Amino acid sequence: MSPKEVRDILAAALLTAGEPLNLHGLLRLFEPEQAPSRETLRKLLDELRDEYRDAPVVLVRVAGGYRFQASERVQPWLARLHAVQTPKPSKALMETLAIIAYRQPITRAEIEEIRGVAVSPGILKTLQGYDWVRVLGHRDTPGRPALLGTTTAFLSHFGLDSLAQLPPLDELRDLEQIAASLS
Repeated sequence: MSPKEVRDILAAALLTAGEPLNLHGLLRLFEPEQAPSRETLRKLLDELRDEYRDAPVVLVRVAGGYRFQASERVQPWLARLHAVQTPKPSKALMETLAIIAYRQPITRAEIEEIRGVAVSPGILKTLQGYDWVRVLGHRDTPGRPALLGTTTAFLSHFGLDSLAQLPPLDELRDLEQIAASLS
């Protein structure tokens, strides 16, 4: 199988997949005797990324895998398609999600302590419904509270390859101060 044929198969799989595909998932596309090495696969993915660099869709690495997504230059038009379908998350929901992302694993009580208000069960159900948050386990304390953490769907939705790509908390505090001074 030629490198171009393998690249075409990779492009088709990534364009049609509903989620990011990691190297292991991409290797499953091929019979074992035809499968490229991981190094070759990475090289071909880099070639695809370069090939689509100026296209309306670009190859990105998110959530430990690869996916095609719309380039930034066409986002304003595509946002109109999704504006009606996607309700804007509430401030409380986003605060709760941010706390979970930065402090995971974390219990509901710890989130409430940080926010200073009770966390609505609806917020946690919504976050779990979006598949952004899941129960990682239970703390070994009385009541065995659930430990919450983010998912790969969270990383994928927010265009992150790992939690290490979250902006530093210092930057977020600066942005809050800037926003407060503008209002």
